[in-house]
This record gives sequence, structure tokens and C-alpha cells, in this order.
Amino acid sequence: MIVRAENTEPIKKKTQALCYFVAEKQDTPFGFSKIDHRLAAAVKQACREIKGKLGSISIIHTHGMIPAQRIVIAGLGPKDKITHESIRLVSGKIAKKSSELGLDEFCIVSNNLPLGTKTAASAIVEGSSLSLYSFDKYKKEKKSRQPNLTILVSDPTKISDIITRAQTVSDGVIYTRSIANLPPNDCSPAQLASFAKSLAAKNKVKCTILSKSELKKKGFGGISAVGQGSKNEPKLIIFEYNGKRGERPTVLVGKAVTFDTGGISIKPADKMDEMKFDKCGGCTVFGIIKAASELKLPVNLVGIVPSVENMPGGESYRPGDIIRLYNGKTAEILNTDAEGRLILFDALSYGIKTYKPKEIIDFATLTGACIVALGSNVAGLISNNPRLTEKLKQSSEKTGEDIWQLPLNDDYMEMIKSDYADIKNVGAGRAAGTITAAAFLANAIENTPWAHFDIAGTAWIQGGSKDKSYNPKGATGFGVRLILDYLSSP
Repeated sequence: MIVRAENTEPIKKKTQALCYFVAEKQDTPFGFSKIDHRLAAAVKQACREIKGKLGSISIIHTHGMIPAQRIVIAGLGPKDKITHESIRLVSGKIAKKSSELGLDEFCIVSNNLPLGTKTAASAIVEGSSLSLYSFDKYKKEKKSRQPNLTILVSDPTKISDIITRAQTVSDGVIYTRSIANLPPNDCSPAQLASFAKSLAAKNKVKCTILSKSELKKKGFGGISAVGQGSKNEPKLIIFEYNGKRGERPTVLVGKAVTFDTGGISIKPADKMDEMKFDKCGGCTVFGIIKAASELKLPVNLVGIVPSVENMPGGESYRPGDIIRLYNGKTAEILNTDAEGRLILFDALSYGIKTYKPKEIIDFATLTGACIVALGSNVAGLISNNPRLTEKLKQSSEKTGEDIWQLPLNDDYMEMIKSDYADIKNVGAGRAAGTITAAAFLANAIENTPWAHFDIAGTAWIQGGSKDKSYNPKGATGFGVRLILDYLSSP
């Protein structure tokens, strides 16, 4: 999709679709100007019919009365509740409708919206771009159509940089989705490492890949144990982006289990195919690194992605095993399907020891318990730092990627203590599963400011997922926009 801004009076714009927003209890859209009385009456009637309801759309054919072939009226909901997210959602619906109609291009009028021109432009671009994504790599017939977008605004120079940034951020999300959607036969740890090398070379980011033998030699006991049951050997992917000299980095860690059978503690067959999405945390890190480097953000970032395939092979690790993790602590294995915390533990402790970061943030499709607790539309957040938590919440509100903070106190830390090792990889049965998983990770953190995102419910569209126009079926790229906003905020 090509996006541009233009200062043209809407009724003089030649376009296949001239799109306006309208709020509830309004019979005139935002930015609407004088027009032929017959069309003006039709627009007024359309506004009354859809009542400005969020996501509602009405199409009026102009029959040559103005250069635009169609006028599209789209509802934004109550005027006092218009947000980044509502504009994003409705822009996505407009873009999808334009694609369904087979249009080559469409225009959105952004004048006079309550949130201001810059905020509106960013949300319009994100909603439109992300809604038109389709994972059709394996389809003979490609159904996705990508009409171009023109944003009509009084001063295009004020939003040109905003448009570029929003497109770059959206591209980062789409890149994340495209890798996360890959089937396991086309995305082993080695193939994921290959994608990392290509990404790094293209964006001038340093990339280091640690092999199976190096991981074992350097003491990555968690990654080595989980990966040993598969013929597809484990990899540790490390990105380094330097955008600000002399500052300690933010370390981003993402779980990338390219396929998770559960190992010896094998999962039920139902929906096991969705375990190709167990790499979504790592793919989130890929997307953030891509966009941050292209935006030339003035920050230092380290992205660490432990990647394994969890298989029940003859060399698989077993319930009852005790393994030594990267920082020297031992872990008793009670369930081989609690593998994500093992590989994350190694990556977190390595990131802290090696880079001495100012903060460390991880993303993982870690626990089904998070879906039980929060559903499929909210990610769990656990953190040891109130300031970091508050800033992440502020970014979440802007990007529409909902998060909810869960507690972590000494009682939960007690729940993962082992009788035979330092810690065990599951807590007390089904109780507080999301929190005890984070308690396990906390043993790797020490005093570094830390935020853990459990994205098990939000990483891909599944039962109970909210219908968001800009999140087509498959991986969502959750977390990319949130962290890029966080990194860009003062």
C-alpha cells in the first residue's frame, strides 16, 4: 500500500472513494464541505441511518455529480470517546471495504477530527495498512488487494513524517506476522536464524547466532535440554542495534519455539497445529528490531531470541530431570510442556550478564493459564518496576494492545521452589499458572528493571478474540507497536 497526504478540497478530489468519519448524534461528517444539495441530502440521510455507530459504513454513489465516484460514511462512535484505537479500527474497515470492492485507491478526509491531525493520520495509516495484510504465501490464488491511500489534510507537510513512521511501524508488525504465520516445516530454528541474518544485513544490525554445540559449551542448559529431542537443532539469535552512543541498552527477549508438541508431556491433538504460533514472542523481537533500525530510533537495543523445537524424540529431556541453567541455578523438570520458561531463563540471565541493560523486557506465548485468566484480548504483564510498568501501560492505551498487570510476591516465589533442585518448572498444580511461570523467570532477573508479557491469548486470532479490522486471521504481531511507542516516548 502506498500512502500519501494531499491538500485538495474533498469535493474536487477525483477518487474511487471519498471517505468521511462521523460520530454518533451527528448528521454531518467531520471535514464535510459544501456539496450539491442532492448529495448533501444523501450524506445527511446516510449519517442518520448508520447513527455514527462504531464501524458502521454507508456507501453513496455520486453518479458524476462530483469527481469522486463514491462517498463513504464511516461511524466512529460517541464523539467524546473517539480514541487512537477507534480511528484505527474504522480506518481498517474502510480499507477492507475498498479492497472488497476492487478499488485501486481511496481517500480519507482527516480534517477536524477531535484527536488532531497527527494522531489521526498515524491511526489511519496503521489501521489501513494492517487490515490489508493477508497470509497467502501458500495459496495459488492470491485474493488480497492493496488499494493505495490518500489522506486529505489542510497541511500535508505536517504529517509527512507521521505517515512515514506509521508505515514503518506497520511494516514491522506485518514482518512479525509473516514469520509467525509460517508452518513449522518452513520455519525451524535454523531457518529462523537465517531470517535473522537477512534482516540484520538489510538493516545494518549486528547479528550473532549460537549453535547447539556453542550453547552447550557456554552453559545454556535450558535451551540445550528443550532442543535436544528434535533433529532441528536449537539456536540462540542475538541482535544488536546501536542508536545512541554511551547508553546502556534495553534488552528484548522473545520465546521462539518453532513448534511445540509438549515433548514427553505431549499435548492433546486438538489445536496442536496452532503451536506453530509458539514462536510469536521471538517474532515480536524481530519486528521491533526491524522497525527501530529503519526509524533510526536514538536508543540501544539488544534482541535475544532463544529458538527450539520441542519434540518427543529419543533424546528428549524428561519429567524428573534436573538441569543447570545459564546463571548456575538448577531446575527440576516436572512437565516438559513448561519449556518456554526454561529457554527464556537462559536468554534473560545471558542478557543481564553480558549487556548489563538498563531494563529487560520479554515476550512469550507462555501459559494457557493466561488465557483462562484474561481471555484472548488482553496480555498479562508482570514487572518488578513501577515506573517501567506505568510507561508500558501508557503506550498500551495509545496502541490498543491491551495489557493487565498481575502480582508477583514472595508467596508465588515459594510455589516454584523444588525439594531436589533450586526451582521447579511448574508451580502448585493449576493455581496461578501465569504468575508461577513468571516467578520462575524472576530467578534470572536479580535487580534489573524487568517486564514480562505473557501473550498466549493475544499473539494470534483464536476463540474469543475480539474482531479487530486490522487483525486478520493468524498472527497479530502483538507488542511491536506498543514497544516502539514506548521506546519513542520521553
